[in-house]
Amino acid sequence: MQLSEANYMLIIRLLADNSVPGEVREFFINDHLSYHLEVQEVTKYTSKIAFMQSSKMSGLSVGEHLRPNMVIRLYHDAKTSEVISSQHVAKIAPRYDYPNKQMHLPNEKQQVMMFLKEWLQLCLTQGQVNISHLPHIIKGS
Repeated sequence: MQLSEANYMLIIRLLADNSVPGEVREFFINDHLSYHLEVQEVTKYTSKIAFMQSSKMSGLSVGEHLRPNMVIRLYHDAKTSEVISSQHVAKIAPRYDYPNKQMHLPNEKQQVMMFLKEWLQLCLTQGQVNISHLPHIIKGS
């Protein structure tokens, strides 16, 4: 299975196949670390998802520029995913010449996709969802 297909399946599992624009899922790993998955856009064949990490150390929030974040495009017809931006770098190329001015790795896109997979697996294996953040599920019960 390709990395893009594996990431697609993991995201669908985290969203519980319930993609509504504006929906946010928060996965708490421990007292200092959580991940936020937000559905930004849904069309017939694609969805756009924002995925970000939040950290708190000794009650202080970590600055936004230090928090890892990604925007992912899901392609439902092909059942694949693609990171379309990471750390506010839009349009990550599949390959880069090396060295380059931005100091991207030659396989930067592959590295970002592997990092995304690690995040997704962490959320699935260790993440806890706060039920109070999911009022539509409680109402539907």
